[in-house]
Formats: sequence, C-alpha cells, structure tokens
Amino acid sequence: MSSPRLWEIFCRVIDNHGDLGVCWRLARDLARRGERARLWVDDVSALAWMAPQHPAGIEVRPWPAGDVDVVPGDVVIEAFGCDLPDPFVARMAARRPAPQWINLEYLSAEDYVERSHGLASPQFSGPGRGLTKHFFYPGFTPRTGGLLREVALATQQASFDGAAWLAQHGWAPRPGERVVSLFAYANPALPALLQALSGRPTLLLACPGPLQAQVASGPNLRTIALPYLPQDDYDRLLWACDLNFVRGEDSFVRAQWAGKPFVWQIYPQHDDAHHAKLEAFMARAELPPAWRALWRGWNGLAPMPPALTGLDEAAAHAPGWRSQLTAQPDLVTQLQGFLGACR
Repeated sequence: MSSPRLWEIFCRVIDNHGDLGVCWRLARDLARRGERARLWVDDVSALAWMAPQHPAGIEVRPWPAGDVDVVPGDVVIEAFGCDLPDPFVARMAARRPAPQWINLEYLSAEDYVERSHGLASPQFSGPGRGLTKHFFYPGFTPRTGGLLREVALATQQASFDGAAWLAQHGWAPRPGERVVSLFAYANPALPALLQALSGRPTLLLACPGPLQAQVASGPNLRTIALPYLPQDDYDRLLWACDLNFVRGEDSFVRAQWAGKPFVWQIYPQHDDAHHAKLEAFMARAELPPAWRALWRGWNGLAPMPPALTGLDEAAAHAPGWRSQLTAQPDLVTQLQGFLGACR
C-alpha cells in the first residue's frame, strides 16, 4: 500500500498485565515496520514501567465508554476475545472499505489451534452485520500464526554481553554462582524450588509479583528483588540468566527466544484446563523427560523433584527449539500476509 495502514488494537487488562504486554509488543513491532497503531486499553498504568518510551506511530487511547468520533482504521485487532464496543463496531460496518477484523487468540500448543487458525466468522446480525471476523491463532507450527518476534532480535542477541549488563545494574553473580530469574504467580511449590536451587551456589533475581517477598537468602542461595523492568530490559534479563522461571504468555514466548533453559508457570484455570495446555506444549517442544517432571511439579501436577535434574539436557535443548521456531515466519509477517490474502 502507498501509505501506512492504521491498526486498531483493543485490549482489556484482566489481572496480570500479560494481555497488555502482548498488545504493546504487537503495536511496537507494527510501528517499527512502518505501520501505525492505535491501542485502546482499559488500564494503561502498567505502560509507565513496561513501555516508558512510546515510539512514533503508536497512539494510546482509553477504552471507549461510549461512542467515539473516529474513523476506524484499516485493521481492527480484537485481542483475546475482549469484545469490541458496539458503537465502534457500528462505525466499522459503516466504513468504506470496511476494516479487516481479526480476533487475536491466546497462545496454545494444542491441536485445535491448527484447525481453527484463519477461520472466518461472518456477522449476520448486530452492529457489525455484514462484516467478517477472522480468528488468528499464534502457535508453534507452520499451520499457525507463529510468534511475535522483532526483525532485529537475533542481531541484538548476538551482540549482547550478559555479564556486563548484569554488572551494570548491580546484579552481577559472584564467582561460581549460576543466575536464575523468577517471575511467577503465587505458588505453594516455592519452598521446594528454593531448596532445589540451593543445591549449588545460585543468585536468584526475583521479579515483582506475589513470590518476591517470599524469597530469602540462605546457604548457597543469594536473592535480589528486582524492580519492574521495561520490556526490553526484561528480555535482556532472560538472555543474561542461566535459567528462567516465567509465567503467562508474554514472558513464556520471550523465554523461548532467549534460548536458555526455562520453566513455564501456566496461568491456572479453575477447571484445570491449563493441565492439558501445559502437557500439549511439553509434547510439542519435545522437552526432556526430567525437565517435564520439574514443569509438572512447579505447576502443581505432581510433586516437585528434590533437585534440578535435567538442567543440562534442557540447556542443550533450548537453542535447537529456538532455531526451530525461528525458521517459521513471525506473527506480524504472517498477519500481514493473511490480511493481504483475505482481500
């Protein structure tokens, strides 16, 4: 197209800012590729630390309480089924040409993702009558929409000095210490994890969250409470550590790009549907068996192992899994191609 497209991105913050983290990365990636993005969000507070600098091409607006006097952009992203405001949908239906409407779904490694990716949902009634919404599923296989990945990510990682970055922030390990990051929801398995980590000298860098106040230094375990980090610095933290504990969706993806061993705490669901999602990813990524035992223990599916067995196998596995994912087009590239094919 002769001029940049305007992308409307709608996001509701549920409880842990992960949805906003994904949507901000999407908006920023689009802006870096010459597109424009307008991010509508119901709670912008986390952007103060997550994204202290707003690049040109991104406009942040509060979630509409009613009608808003704007012409909808060329593409409308309904992030994670957040339900667009009816007045805005009516404006979409009145626009000529109509915007392309995408429901960006949650990330999963389950088989249904490949079957559902790209499906159309024509709107036969309501304010969006006449429009068509398409479901776009991120994922880990060529038959999905891929993962968010910046164009320059590999180049930035190749020139990164993790030891120097940690020292610059006052978080340098002592001789012989491994460095572990911890970003987690509340977790009753924390004492068992701390005991396992203390099997050898460890520097534990605890991110803000419910567990940060529960970690304490002890024999073979030195802890540092980190402040909230902008997204770029959080990424660098993952690159600099020997092992990363992550949670939710955004940090889960960034841990895979880091190419380091990691343990994922999946967002818990009341009906235990997250158990199948966790098993699906472990199988999809072909994680080493001993490492799967640690993942199950950290997620409450089994007892925590008494030691971090499998770390060497996980360290050997992580770069290969990253290479496998890198061989697939990233999410924004696929999304742009998908929209072009739908016209």
